[in-house]
Amino acid sequence: MKTTINYLRSTGKALLSGGVMLAVLSLSLFGANTAHAMLTRSLDIGSKGADVTELQTYYSTDPSIYPSRLVTGYFGTLTEAATQKFQAAQGIVSNGTPATTGYGRVGPTTMARLNSVMGGNTQVSWDSAPILSTPTLQISSNSATISWATNEVSQGQVYYDTNPLQSNEATGPRQLPYVSGAYVYDGTSLQTNHSITLTNLKSDTTYYFLARSIDSTGNMSMTMSKSFHTNQ
Repeated sequence: MKTTINYLRSTGKALLSGGVMLAVLSLSLFGANTAHAMLTRSLDIGSKGADVTELQTYYSTDPSIYPSRLVTGYFGTLTEAATQKFQAAQGIVSNGTPATTGYGRVGPTTMARLNSVMGGNTQVSWDSAPILSTPTLQISSNSATISWATNEVSQGQVYYDTNPLQSNEATGPRQLPYVSGAYVYDGTSLQTNHSITLTNLKSDTTYYFLARSIDSTGNMSMTMSKSFHTNQ
């Protein structure tokens, strides 16, 4: 009897020690806020690869979004459900289907937000889309010039508004998402250096903008929406 009690006591200590170690390990795996690799293509049911693994690894840090915490490298129904929860929580889209509204699909808008919160680059792209440098701004009281470069020739576009920009989610490759506000583009000739001037702006006013580039085959990359304030 004493032998059994001693065994249970020693086993209990071992289990407690192992439980603490497991808790620490779980915290390091699921609770750490670490940078993840940038997502560079749209993802939906059937997608496979390292980028799906990165996505699932990020989702697994929040059990309310991805309770299964499975990291398989395959985008299945569980990952789709997690994407839907992420989209709803971020105010991107909360109804419909991947084919109608992009709900459950990692398209341009969702990808931009994921890259932002995952600590990667804030641009979004698919296939061999243009890679954008970080835009620079020159601001006056009534104008703003936004400049950036791309690694391949493309058309540059800037969307802007005094209200925060809204966009929908693309539902397929090379489909360009809707973005609210006015837009200006840098001409019909494709180039690698882009500089777009917004004119007739109101002085002492906050404007929201995003830049995007589209290559000759329709591949697109865009930045997250940012803001600037015109001079008085």
